[in-house]
Amino acid sequence: MVREFSAGGVVTRRIRGQWHIAAIEPNRSETARKSALAPVLALPKGLVDAGEKPDQTAVREVFEETGLTAEVITKLKDIKYIYVRSWGDGERVFKIVSFYLLRYRSGNIGEISQEMRVEVKQALWVPLEEARQKLAYKGEREVAAMAANYLAEHPQP
Repeated sequence: MVREFSAGGVVTRRIRGQWHIAAIEPNRSETARKSALAPVLALPKGLVDAGEKPDQTAVREVFEETGLTAEVITKLKDIKYIYVRSWGDGERVFKIVSFYLLRYRSGNIGEISQEMRVEVKQALWVPLEEARQKLAYKGEREVAAMAANYLAEHPQP
């Protein structure tokens, strides 16, 4: 079985006194099933490049997919799952995604390169209290809950 290692970030920012996180809506293929075309909100993440540490990947992927510059506060969790590639070889893949809590530093959400628009339809701020209902994937909802708990215990990250 093929193994993949990815990393992603939960970028936090206070907007009008309320915590928000950066989320993305991935661009979905027109050839996908209609049920697969329903809007999906996810956390920014991507494959760890050779010579890169997972926390560096999280910061890079956040910038590429959202347009935001952020810094690592702490590691939240590794999510592990198996999926079957829907392209090419149809291979089963064991995947580990390391998620990090990140602090927003600068940038305008959604200002991403034209090349990245192939992957990302839009990036947006989502109130953290709503993220656990709006994120599409169970593991990412758990990561958002962990981020909320961390921020409650450390009000000035």
